[in-house]
Amino acid sequence: MKTPITIFISAVFLTLFSFSSTVSAQDLYFPDQKWETKDATELGFDSNTLKQAVDFALKNENSVERDLRIAILKAFSREPYHELSGETRERGGPAGLIIKDGYIAASWGDVDRVDMTFSVTKSYLSTVAGLAWDRGLIQSVDDNLTSYVWDRTFDGEHNSKVTWEHLLNQSSDWSGTLFGLEDWADRPPREGGIDDWRMRELREPGTHYEYNDVRVNVLAYSLLQVWRESLPKVLKNEIMDPIGASTTWRWIGYDDSWTEIDGVKVQSVSGGGHHGGGMFINTLDQARFGLLFARQGNWNGEQLISGEWIHKAKAPSEPNANYGYMWWTLKGDADWGQVPDHVYYAAGFGGNFIIVDEENDLVIITRWLDTSMLEEFTEKVYDAFRL
Repeated sequence: MKTPITIFISAVFLTLFSFSSTVSAQDLYFPDQKWETKDATELGFDSNTLKQAVDFALKNENSVERDLRIAILKAFSREPYHELSGETRERGGPAGLIIKDGYIAASWGDVDRVDMTFSVTKSYLSTVAGLAWDRGLIQSVDDNLTSYVWDRTFDGEHNSKVTWEHLLNQSSDWSGTLFGLEDWADRPPREGGIDDWRMRELREPGTHYEYNDVRVNVLAYSLLQVWRESLPKVLKNEIMDPIGASTTWRWIGYDDSWTEIDGVKVQSVSGGGHHGGGMFINTLDQARFGLLFARQGNWNGEQLISGEWIHKAKAPSEPNANYGYMWWTLKGDADWGQVPDHVYYAAGFGGNFIIVDEENDLVIITRWLDTSMLEEFTEKVYDAFRL
């Protein structure tokens, strides 16, 4: 837990950071309801090379079906008992934005169209955890969840060891069933069968990274117990409204992921579209969220989420240096050529990405890109950018 001296030091840090951010924010452009576009050359790009990057994104559309019901069921067909439990929406075509110094340098596709964004949702979920940490609702990411969630979710010798950090960096190996979904049935190993997967030896929390949507949903459920109100409402009030996002985005859970909070039925949202649900959002709103992170959580002089949390979220974790608190990093074995390794990004099924470069005040949003082409596409953007 945070000691009084730790809280004092954190408060001083946040005050100083907020002050410096406020001062620097006076010289930065932040979009209002109408987002200003500037000539790419004026923003430091070679316009012809940047156009080549945009053309590359348009030509390399992801192959997943436009009917995302079919795409999801096909992609996860080997998982036992997999089915759609939440809403889906037919997807659009390739779309994206390149934001430099807050301005739109390039745009392609229908950037107003609301689409599923799959596991990019996890980075929004991580942000809601950060807001709870900033406000002291979570005292320490090293706290066990048993101190916060009083039902049976974290019962047992193994699950009682799970901390917030373990859930955030996907190293908890939490074992159980949530909203009818078994943890072991999510992305099981290629080898073995149901008995092997169900009876597997559990790994010590914090020692092994494993991407698992059921455990991500356990984090969402746990945050709901802490906030005592719906997470979409928290995100709307604390982040999306202040950054000027539209009212078209939706964060959706499963048909049966409802629970009672203080006598009121509230839906526990999902951290992706693995079974449907997750974040449905347009490209412009996605870019505003990315710009908030590029600006270290400060929006036009208002510190919406602390720079200290953003530092934690993008830091490589011990179990997987390419993964932080539900943001991907380039600090491990990832090699994106000339793309700087300080870049971090959110990633979702079907080729949905938010790429953040704080040092160059650069944000790249791309949707429905062939995932295997992400590194090449990003390199093309940096080829156009005169660092």
